[in-house]
Amino acid sequence: MPQLRKLHVNLYWHMHQPDYRDYLTGEYVLPWTYLHAIKDYTDMAYHLEQNPLAKASFNFVPVLLDQLEDYVDQFATQNMRDPLLALFLVSDGDRFSTAERQLILNSCFKCNHEKMIAPFPQYDHLYQLFKLTEASGVENLDYLSDQYLLDLLVWYHLAWSGESVRREYPLVVHLMVKSSRFTAADRRDLFDLMGQLISGIIPRYKALQQAGQIEISSTPHFHPILPLLLDFTAAHDSMPEAALPESSGYPGGLPRANAHIASAIESHYRRFGELPRGMWPAEGGVSHAALMLLAEHGMAWAATGEGVLGSSLRKAYGEASLLQRQHYLYKPYRVTDGRSEIMTFFRDDKLSDKIGFEYSKWHGPDAVSDFLHELEHIWHVTDADETPVVSIILDGENAWEYFPYNAYYFLTGMYQALADHETIEMSTFSETVRYCASIAKNEELLDLESFHGANIVMQPLPTICAGSWVYGSFSTWIGSPDKNRGWDLLVDAKKCYDQALLDNRLTADEKIMAERQLGDCEGSDWFWWFGDYNSGASVQSFDRLYRRNLANLYRLLKLPVPEVLDHVISLGGGDPEGGGTMRRGEA
Repeated sequence: MPQLRKLHVNLYWHMHQPDYRDYLTGEYVLPWTYLHAIKDYTDMAYHLEQNPLAKASFNFVPVLLDQLEDYVDQFATQNMRDPLLALFLVSDGDRFSTAERQLILNSCFKCNHEKMIAPFPQYDHLYQLFKLTEASGVENLDYLSDQYLLDLLVWYHLAWSGESVRREYPLVVHLMVKSSRFTAADRRDLFDLMGQLISGIIPRYKALQQAGQIEISSTPHFHPILPLLLDFTAAHDSMPEAALPESSGYPGGLPRANAHIASAIESHYRRFGELPRGMWPAEGGVSHAALMLLAEHGMAWAATGEGVLGSSLRKAYGEASLLQRQHYLYKPYRVTDGRSEIMTFFRDDKLSDKIGFEYSKWHGPDAVSDFLHELEHIWHVTDADETPVVSIILDGENAWEYFPYNAYYFLTGMYQALADHETIEMSTFSETVRYCASIAKNEELLDLESFHGANIVMQPLPTICAGSWVYGSFSTWIGSPDKNRGWDLLVDAKKCYDQALLDNRLTADEKIMAERQLGDCEGSDWFWWFGDYNSGASVQSFDRLYRRNLANLYRLLKLPVPEVLDHVISLGGGDPEGGGTMRRGEA
């Protein structure tokens, strides 16, 4: 009896936060890393632990892991370098300083109001009191009591607790029921729980990896866009008319790209006990040169956006090659330069964006049903003699606060429905790579039952049109006056860095600090946020931190800070979907 034709689904969750530390002081400027840790990194591990038949891939960016380990150290030593967390350790009767009061009021309503404030009457009451005093012209800093601020601090972190934490830890339920007048003991208990959760993140994912339930991949260390480090003109592949920075290119981009990749591989091995087999290049940013660089470092696979595939096929074969999406999207592609090769997977923009932006508005079971319907449709319309491979790739942390209950019902239902489906197999990218390699060698993969009877066709892709997962271009990171200005400021700093090394003016330890700070400045996130389409508050936060990072780099190089870094690069002022932390793959 012939085996039933299957469809393989690669669920790929990208976990990333830029470095929010001031490198000179070690103090955190923004709290997003630990907040996502107690909510999203915790919940996403829990869903796999609860369903041993489920399978997925996770991408952990090394700069995120650096910060998670730093938080583990903070909780262990109680030397708190995050100012918001430090407030949990104040004693009853201690008075907040003006700066501390301002920090709480500026920070503790920053979340999705509909899903994270409104469902909790006491938290919403604190919010309404704040708005009432604000509207009446009363100075909140003086009018709102210390107990109000302490209750607000606790509620903010209760709201940011993952749904799995609420279900597994009675302390969270107890504090929610208590609802107000939290004591120093209450705060300490919650503080200890957060430390426990954060300390468990890396071990939990490592255990899932060792059980064969997940694959963990990496990204060049500080999340730089490799093609732009290598060549600014790569942006012209998908945006021929785009204005580029005044600088002709990024000086020493190839050695810097190599350094980010090598550091990521070392980080991954140290934390997860094995080498990464693949990478999500930052922002899915690829070019032929960037992919070959990953291959030279031993990466067997990479992934990027559907738009890149469309542009690459158009470039290689013309417009006619794009007439039937179902015949070209759902398969891996081989990219080579004749010496090295890498298998490349391409994101299904429609399905990935449905999870990221649409299903949060649906009833959980209905969203799961629609997701399955979409996959079944792909199974029906793809070539009957092939096994389609569907790559669902999206942010694994920012989407869930827009779902009720942090997407608990959607994710639980989705994993169970996929595990139960007779024609769907959950797999990982490395398993697909192993399968294709075994076919080429005429070998049988006895240990991968889900691939028995499969016929995954790997296509050669003769050319890559450089671009990213967002719109298939680099428009989110280069090409506008403010983004280009950000690049020019970075180029100026990099030239000073290079000269400092030539002059041998830094000690070995000073070189390490300067290189880390440079790497942080090379990350993609700063350029992501520059732009008038983003919210003013977010742009201002990242604009300040980027200029602060560049200024610190000059200080580490023992140079005066250029006056230009006192001037704002970008203002923002828009109201983007999802708060701007996520984008759709298609415009």
